[in-house]
Order: sequence, then C-alpha cells, then structure tokens
Amino acid sequence: MAEMQQIVLKRYCDGPPVPEDFGLETAALPEPKEGQFRVAHVWCSVDPGTRSRLSGGDSYAMALPLGKPIDGFSVGVVDASQNEAYPVGTKVFCAGGWKTHSIQSGRGFVGKVPEAPVPLSAWIGVLGVPGLTAWFGMKTVAKFKEGDAVLVTSAGGPVGATAGQLAKAWGASKVVGIAGADSKCEFLTSEAGFDAAINYKTATDLTAAIAEHFPKGVDILFDNVGNEMVNRVLPLMALNGRICISGQVADYNLTPEETPGIVNTKPFITHRVNMQGLVVFDFARDFPEALQTMAGLLATGKLKSNEERFNGIAAMPEAFCGLFRGENFGRRVVKVGEEA
Repeated sequence: MAEMQQIVLKRYCDGPPVPEDFGLETAALPEPKEGQFRVAHVWCSVDPGTRSRLSGGDSYAMALPLGKPIDGFSVGVVDASQNEAYPVGTKVFCAGGWKTHSIQSGRGFVGKVPEAPVPLSAWIGVLGVPGLTAWFGMKTVAKFKEGDAVLVTSAGGPVGATAGQLAKAWGASKVVGIAGADSKCEFLTSEAGFDAAINYKTATDLTAAIAEHFPKGVDILFDNVGNEMVNRVLPLMALNGRICISGQVADYNLTPEETPGIVNTKPFITHRVNMQGLVVFDFARDFPEALQTMAGLLATGKLKSNEERFNGIAAMPEAFCGLFRGENFGRRVVKVGEEA
C-alpha cells in the first residue's frame, strides 16, 4: 500500500509551542476522485498565524481538533489527476498542510505555478501568503500613498521585509524596520533597501529610537507583533496615520487575560488614526495581479527574499517552534519531497 506522512496536533499548546505538541504519522496515500488531483509536495511552510488554532479555543479561525493535520501552505507537483485542468506534472501552490501529499479540487487557495526564473519555494514565501499579506496590507488596508513615512515591525520576517520593500518601490519617503538581531537589521538596510533598522533587543529606549526616525510622525505602522507595540507607537502617529494589523506574533501564545491592552487611544481622536486588520484571503480575486508584479520584481532582483530551509517533514515542528523563540531569519520552508 502506498503511504504518505503528515504532522498532526497531538496535544493543545500551552504557551509557546514545543515539538512534543505534535506527532508524525503515516497514512495511506489518497487517490483523487473525479474532479480532483493529488499534489506531491516539495516544500511546505511554517507560519506564525497557525498558532492561533492550536490552543483549543477559537480565534479568527476555528480551533484545530486533536489528531488532525496541521494547516499550512505547500508547493509541489501533481502526481495523479482526474481533473483536466491540472494534469500530471503540473506545478502548483496550495493549502496542502504539513503533509507529503494532499488532495485538491482546484477550488480555494490553489493555483498553477507560472513560468518564472524564481525558486519553487518562493511560491509559498514572498510569492505566497506572506508576500500577498504584505501587498494587500500595505496597499489596500494601510492605503499607502507616495511620500508616506512607514514603520514596519518584525521586519526581518517575510511579511515585514516584503512590506517595507514594496513601500520603498512605491515611493515611501522613509521606511524603518524593527527587528531582533543585528544581522536582520543589516539585511534590511544593506539588501532590502530600508532607510534604517532598529534592534529592539539592544535599543536603550525603543520609543525614543522610533521617534528620532519620525520627527513628523509615522504615517503607516505595519505591525506584525501585537498590542504592546501598537500601544507604544500610537502616540507617535502622524495626522491621519494608518495602522495595519498584519500579525500578532508576540500575542499568539498569550491568553486573553495575559494579552496587553491598548491604552494610548487618544490619537484615534486627536490624530484621526485609523487601525484595521486583514485576512489576506479577502482579496483573493486580486491575487494574480499582485503575484505577477512581485514575481517580476523578484526575478529582476528588485525584491529580496531570505529563506531558511529545513529538510524532511519530521523537521516541521521544530522549524515552527523556533518562530516563537525569535530564531527565524526570513521565511522558513521545509523540503518534504523531490521536484520532478
């Protein structure tokens, strides 16, 4: 009997996830039914947002039942098909989960990988949900306009780094990133084109360091961290400033009682600040245009991307847990199969 492997939720996470929360299982290799096709995954991603489903309580997505495979994004090759639109050999990106194979129908988050001189893994990184989150978070939610002064938190990650680069490409007057290591800050300023970067772990006074870079205020805060950071930056926002809540990596492991509150609310009135979050799939209709543009930027070297690569599906839990220890530098992807 042909088999596949998958990572399942063995127990609910209590605080930061640990590898023991997950289990590696072997299962029968599924066969596609009429209208379906099977994808042999080559690369799978680990995403901080997955954490919100792993504690047993509903977040912006329902809690994952114990024993079920972990959600995630994959890119691979069709190896069995009963769908004429996706013949064997087609390269696709999809919401395949932490598995070596998945069954797809052609609906939902799935698409053919266009011919482009970029690595296959990019289609679940800068050309996947992280890049799309950066694109629509900056362009549509934050309503970026030329000349904006932009602050990006967790800027060393794939979403933040892409958001800042897009802002520069679109004509920002200044882009400053906040990251947690000197090596990340160096990447942001020397390769990604940020005007400046702040290491929040070594800054003596983080609020003062931010204020120094934005004497006229922050037009856009693109936040991937959480409430404490938003609360810190709110008094520094410019008139008609916009805050995009892209992620909350510092808050995902906290209970509602432990999550910091936002108390600096006066700027919402005095400075007419607008704050909005996003779920990127709300903009699915416009994905093709965004992906085509970013693929062109990546292929010509105008968009930089950092990847950390792991080998073997068994490495996925540790790769995921390291996100919450601040160990990642760019997009973490795991090779679970071979490209045909």
